[in-house]
Amino acid sequence: MLLDRLKNIRIVLGSQSPRRKELLAKMGVSFEVIVKETDEAFDVTLSPEDIVTHIAMNKLAGFVGGEFESALVITADTIVVNDGVILNKPGADAEAMAMLTALQGKTHQVMTAVGILYKGEKQSFVETTTVTFAALDLAEIGYYVENFKPMDKAGAYGIQEWIGLVGVEKIIGAFENVVGLPTARLYKELKKIV
Repeated sequence: MLLDRLKNIRIVLGSQSPRRKELLAKMGVSFEVIVKETDEAFDVTLSPEDIVTHIAMNKLAGFVGGEFESALVITADTIVVNDGVILNKPGADAEAMAMLTALQGKTHQVMTAVGILYKGEKQSFVETTTVTFAALDLAEIGYYVENFKPMDKAGAYGIQEWIGLVGVEKIIGAFENVVGLPTARLYKELKKIV
C-alpha cells in the first residue's frame, strides 16, 4: 500500500496553505512544511494551464538537490479562470467584491497544478474542476468578504466556507481541487512513482 511505502520517505509540502496542509494530513501522509521564496510572475501570453504549471514548478525549483536529494517534495498552485481571465488572490476588499460579483450566476474553472520532485525527477499535473455559482446579491457578497477575509484565496473565495455552502450550485470534478489540492489525483500519481 502506498501509505506504507511513504513511511520510509521524507515528505515535504512546499506550501504555506493551511488548506493544503489539512488535505495532505487527511490523506494519512506524514510530512513537514518548508516554503521557499518563489517568483510567481508569469508570461501573460501562456494558457491558464501553462501558467499554473509554471508557478507550481517554480515553487519546486528551490528544492532541487542538497538536503532534499532523497525527499519527496510536493508543491501546488491554484488559479480561478473566469471567461478566460485569471482571478488571482485579491489585494483588497474592493477587489474581492469585484471578483465575486463577476462570478455570480456563471460557471468558471478552478485549476490546480501539482509539482512533484522525487529522486531528482520532476513532474507535474493539472486538475480542473468546473464550478457554477448561483446569483448572490451585493449584500451577501459583502457579508462573505467582511467576515471571511478571502485575501489569501484565488478568485476571492473558499468553497469550503459560507459562500460555498450557500452560493455554489454545481461542481463538476474534484471538490478538494477547488480547496487547493486534488487529493485523489495526487494519490494516483504518487502510486506510480513511489
